[in-house]
Amino acid sequence: MKELVEFLARSLVEHPESVKVTEESRGDTTVYRITVDPSDIGKVIGRQGRIAKSIRNVVSARAYREKRHVVVDIDS
Repeated sequence: MKELVEFLARSLVEHPESVKVTEESRGDTTVYRITVDPSDIGKVIGRQGRIAKSIRNVVSARAYREKRHVVVDIDS
């Protein structure tokens, strides 16, 4: 799952080498925190959060198939 989040984030930014995804477990929920270069934060979030929402939807669909609960956070 972490690889999917990393792939999606790296596909969107101009500095893919600066993308970092950390995984954290909170009970039965897994939190994926995406950190990108400050100049790329707008590309990952998108207008009115549309791209961020799309990333969350794709990851949630995969998590649903694996019967897991995930949260995706975006940091700069």
